[in-house]
Order: sequence, then C-alpha cells, then structure tokens
Amino acid sequence: SPGAAAYTWTTTNFTRPARTNMVVYELLVRDFVARHDYQTLKDTLNYIQRLGVNTIELMPINEFDGNDNWGYSPCFYFAPDKYYGTKNNLKALVDECHRRGIAVVLDMVLNHSTGQSPMVQLYGDLSTGPTADNVWFNVAAPHPYSVYNDFNHESQYTKYFTKQVIKNIWEDYYNYQMSVDNTSYPILEHFPDNSEGKVLADYGMMLWGNHNYNYNEGTMGYLGGSDFSYGYYGSTAQGGRGWNQPNLVTYMESHDEERLQFKNKTYGNASGTYNVKDPATGLARDELAAALFFTQPGPRMLWQFGEVGYDYSINACPDGTIDNGCRTSMKPIRWDYWSSSVPAPAPYTATGAVAHPAALTTNRRHLYDTYRALIY
Repeated sequence: SPGAAAYTWTTTNFTRPARTNMVVYELLVRDFVARHDYQTLKDTLNYIQRLGVNTIELMPINEFDGNDNWGYSPCFYFAPDKYYGTKNNLKALVDECHRRGIAVVLDMVLNHSTGQSPMVQLYGDLSTGPTADNVWFNVAAPHPYSVYNDFNHESQYTKYFTKQVIKNIWEDYYNYQMSVDNTSYPILEHFPDNSEGKVLADYGMMLWGNHNYNYNEGTMGYLGGSDFSYGYYGSTAQGGRGWNQPNLVTYMESHDEERLQFKNKTYGNASGTYNVKDPATGLARDELAAALFFTQPGPRMLWQFGEVGYDYSINACPDGTIDNGCRTSMKPIRWDYWSSSVPAPAPYTATGAVAHPAALTTNRRHLYDTYRALIY
C-alpha cells in the first residue's frame, strides 16, 4: 500500500502458547469469509476464540498467481496478496489475534516459485524455465515432488534470500526483537520416516502428523485402519512414535485431505438400521473421533469448519460436480451450518445451495460445542 500510514501496534505483551498446548486452526481466507479479506476475518475472531483455538495458521498470503488460488503458486515474497486486503489490514488482524492470546502462523512456500517470479525470469527461458546460470533455482528439480520452478537450497543466494523473506515477515508483522527467539515455531511439511522425524523433533522442529485416513476409517465404521496410536508423539510402550519432544502436530483434516463428513455420508458403513451415511449419525461419530483426538497429548490442528462437520468434497466444483481439477476451486462458505439464523449462501450449483433442516443445524452446533468442551 504505497503511501499508507505506518501501522501502530497496540499489543506489545503477547506471549506465545506453549507448543504442547497449541490448538491450530488452519484457515484459507478466501473460503472462510464471503468478503475474503482480513478485516472481515478480524471481525469473526470471536467464533474462533470461543472454540478454544490459540493459534491460527493462514494458508499462503504473499503475492501469488491470480486470485482464485490456495496460494501455493508464489511469485513475489515481500508483499501480501492484494486479494485479501492491505498490508495494514493484515497487521491489524495479527494485532487483534495477539490481543486475544492467539498466535498467527504463516504457511510459507519457499520450495518453489512460478514463472512470474523476476528471479526466474532474470536467469531463465520463458518457455523452459531457469537456465544453468540461475543463482536461485535448479534447472531440474533433484527430487520427484517438484512443482513450478524448484529453489536450489544449496545455493548461498537462496539461503540469503530465504532468510531475508523470513526476516521481513518478522520485522513488518511483529516487532523483530520480540519475534526472533528460541521459542519460535519452525513447522515442516516434510516426508521423513519416523526415525528421521524423531531427530528433527529433537532439534526443535515441529512436524505434521497426518491421521486423516485413520480417523476417517473410524468415523465411517471400518475397524481395520482405525488405529490412532501414531497420532501420539510419546512412548512406544504407550503406542506412540517414541519421540522425546512433543513436536508432532496431529490432525484429522487439513486442506490436502478429504473431509471426514463427506466420506461419512458417501462411504459410511451400516448395520441394520444404523447407517453412518445418515448425516446425524455421521456427525455423532465425528464427536467420538474428536474425543479421542483432543485427549492425546501434544499439539493438534483442525481445518476450517471441520468443527461443524463440513461435508463438501475437497474436489467439489462450482457447478456441483466433483473432479480432481477442482481441488483448489472456491468452496461454499456454510455459516448456516453453525447457526440456523444464518441463511444458506447464494446459489453455488445450478440448483442452488440447499439449507439443511434445523435439526441438523443442532447436530452441527453440538459438534462445535463438543470440540469446544474438549479443547478447554
């Protein structure tokens, strides 16, 4: 925001929640509030705080290609994407979160960049990507997980650039001296085996613990895959991973996995008249999963609206179909799942978004209240 007045911070005594007590709420601004901006999100913090959340993780917010995007196609790293609001609006959101005792974690994409990046274009070919003289990027990624243009993290220039990006976030969005300390949260999306994860956790790094499959097998009523023990970081004698440090951020849902309630209603098991595909039954089973999930020691993460049984597929398309190509497409914002006084959103499909029965709203609100009781 060129020419904008400097932001004056009002919260100067913020203390981060302890790692062992972190309850992280993963959030995509675009699909959480209809105005898709920081100001509206700031005005909605009562809902998140009431749930008991003490950490919000924003999906990538630095400048990325286009607007209808998850943010994992970054091109510029020192500016927040305009689609969500101004730089000062973002600061006001962080400030208000800190006033409420809520930490803000940013999902940062420092693995790759799109062809819009000037660092790609300075030493690159528009049709083939980075050339051999590029000081930041590999010509070809040395691993099978690459998308776009792969940063060369062995390069001194990439290391310097990465440090500058992180330093800029610290300096601009919370005072540098207050932010840089040995209690910060370096959380990795990494693919190690358990022994390597243990070593990284001992160094103080936090790692994701994906338990979507296990919990969803349980909620659907299938016993074979519903072992939740690996969601616990601790003693192997107690069924855990055998880690020394509580740095495993376990989750039942994230932006990368299918929704529990979608699979409940689509693939749920049945026995006689008891049928998990029945929405009320599926929601009750989500409550049972929450009871097991939140009572395991260590940090937990939930994905927005999981606490009200959000039931659209990860691959839901705007026309009401389901297709892998729609994974990052906009999803309907169903605040009416939490309160029957909120109308269903404007038509999302050709037939419109259908308001569900008031009784089911009660079931969804009970799921929210169950999450809240377990978190507190």
